[in-house]
Order: sequence, then C-alpha cells, then structure tokens
Amino acid sequence: MDIQSSINEKETARTTKRLFIGCFYTFFVNGGLALILGAILPFMKATYNLNYQTAGLLLSFHSVGNLVSSFTGGILPVYLGRKKSILLFSSMGFLAFLLMTLTGNPFLLLLAFFMTGMNRGAVSNFNNTMINEIATGKGWALNLLHSIFAVGALVSPFIALFFTKNDPDGWIYAALVLAFFCLTELIVYGRMQIPNNVPLPKERKKADLGFLKNKYFLTASGILFSYMCAEQAINGWLVTYFKDSGIMSGNLAQSMASLLWLTILIGRLICAYLSSKIKKSRMLLLNAFGYLIFFIVLLFSRTMAPAVTGIIGVGFFMAGLCPTTMASVGEIIKEYPLALSFLLTFSGLGAVLMPAIIGSVADTVGILGGMSVVIIAVVITVALIIYNAVISKNLEIS
Repeated sequence: MDIQSSINEKETARTTKRLFIGCFYTFFVNGGLALILGAILPFMKATYNLNYQTAGLLLSFHSVGNLVSSFTGGILPVYLGRKKSILLFSSMGFLAFLLMTLTGNPFLLLLAFFMTGMNRGAVSNFNNTMINEIATGKGWALNLLHSIFAVGALVSPFIALFFTKNDPDGWIYAALVLAFFCLTELIVYGRMQIPNNVPLPKERKKADLGFLKNKYFLTASGILFSYMCAEQAINGWLVTYFKDSGIMSGNLAQSMASLLWLTILIGRLICAYLSSKIKKSRMLLLNAFGYLIFFIVLLFSRTMAPAVTGIIGVGFFMAGLCPTTMASVGEIIKEYPLALSFLLTFSGLGAVLMPAIIGSVADTVGILGGMSVVIIAVVITVALIIYNAVISKNLEIS
C-alpha cells in the first residue's frame, strides 16, 4: 500500500468516526426533545392558562410535524442536498423552544410544537439513514444509536424536574436548556462532513399495492395504529394525569416519565434476546396481556405504590409490541416498496389523533375520563394481537 492510499484510508476512518459521534450526539438530543414536551406540558398549561383541549392539540401538532418530516426529510435532500436539509430541520428545534418561552398565544404554541416534531422526524430519518450507510448490515450500530436516544429520553424529564421543583414557571428554563442543546445539535451538523450524493429514487413502472390485500399486513397496521394511540397518549399525558389527578406532585410525576423509558429500554433488550427463542405471535400475546393488565392497574391507581407498579409493568410489556409487530411483516415490507410507508403513515395517524381526543374529553369530564379513553386503544391492540395469533396458528395447521 502506498503512502497516499494509507493517508486516504486514515482520513476516511476519521470522517466515519466523526459521523458516528455526531449522529450519536444529535440522537441523544432527539431523545431529550421527544420526552421533555410531556414533562413540561402541565406547567406550561398552568403558566399560559391553557385548557386540556389546547394541551392535547399541542401534542398532536408535534406528532403531525414528526409525521410530515418523516417524508419531507427523505425527499428534500434530493433537491437541497443532505447537509442543507438537515440544517434547516435542525434549526426548527432551536427556534421552537425559544418561541414557546416567549408567548402563550395558542396558535404560536401550535407552530412551536409542530416545529419540534419536524426536527424530531427529520433527525430520526437522517441519523438512521447515515448510520445504516456507514455500517451496512451491522445491527449493533443501529441498536446503539437507539440506545443513545433512550438515554436522552431518560435524562430530559430530570432536567424539567430540576427547574420546576421549587418554581412552577421553571419549565421556561428547562425549555431554554433544550433550546441550547438543539443549538449544539445544529452546530454539530454544521461541522460534520456529510456526503451530499443522494441518488434520485429509481422510477417504478407500477406502484404495487398488493400488500393491502394481505390480512397479516392489515392486522399489523391495525395493531400499530392502536398501539401508537396509546403510546403517544401515555408519553404526552402521563405527567399531567398524575399531577392533576392528585396521585403525586408534578415533580415526582416527571420522574415517572424517565422510569417508563427505563423499563421500555429493559423490555426491548429482553425481547431482542428472546426473539430467536419464541415465535413472534406468542411474544406478542405475552406482551399484550401484560400490557392490558398493567394499564388497568395504572388507570385505577389512586396512590403511589400501584401507580409506580403500573408504570413499570406498562413500560416493560409495551416495549416489544412495536418492533415485534414490524418484524412479523418483514417479508411483506421487503416484497412491496410502498408497504413500509403505508405502515408508518397509518400508525403515525394514531399518534396524531389520540392526544387531541384525550384533551377534548378531559375538558368535558376531567383528566381521569380523558385518560380512560386510552383503554379503548389498548383493548383493540390486544384483540388484534389475539386475531393475529389465531390466523398465524391456522397458517401453521394448513
């Protein structure tokens, strides 16, 4: 090997290492952004005198932004290049957190939450794509990336807790801390050597929608839709529910959000280990029944101990539902290029709708009534998983 080749290899290795570090750091920030909103929402609601319906719409607009950027984050780089695109989306997080600390105008708050969603979706799209490209076929890389996201999700509620412990308006400082982290995210992306060679998608003669006739795929779509209804409701409303129902203080409720994500992380690691030993349909059944039982415990808790038990159980058993369901239709996704887009879009609609529904119901009958709506989504999830197990069993028999 000549000297020039050796230099080029070392430079490539350095660039790759920087890309890894940059993606890991920005995904840590992304995890923090995802969880901080639910942690500061009850305090923001009090400061700006917002009703439950408006609070629910804020969470829904975050999900809408996330959904929109999941698509535009993949299309815009074709025209602007990767670096300009991710810098544009990344700047939205910084501006959004500044905006929500400056005004209680509902329309501007909706814009701010929409922008946080745009940031979250685009960063997720970009980082997953980049890590997959520079470590193709290496599962540990994406697993590590998503573990870093979980760390950010665990930390951010404690940031909110630190600032709101003695001052309910301290959420403003927590938001400013996230604005600072989003600014550092923007700087990191600006310094990264991001390749701009985005190939135009190959033209397809026909968009095959055959997957829409597949009962396994349609069942999986229903599972993910109802699952995302419940997951986004729990992530967005948990702190507000505990605080306003008097089960625990707002500060303690914020720590429950971190506890939830800790158990989700543990649950996903265990499911990953067991996935090669247990059939997917049985894994889903086990998780579904545990999920239902502990959600009922959570919903009917009026004191600290059962509430904490419910959180641990819900987090642990809901952890494997989404990835296992996705894996169960993996072959269909490979066969039909449009299948994954449909699955993500349909499930994303659940995340958009449920927070707003909870807010509307809570304004009418109270926060307990609002959160009780989630049981419908949980029951539908369990029912569809049972149906999935039945048709899978019939397939084995035939």
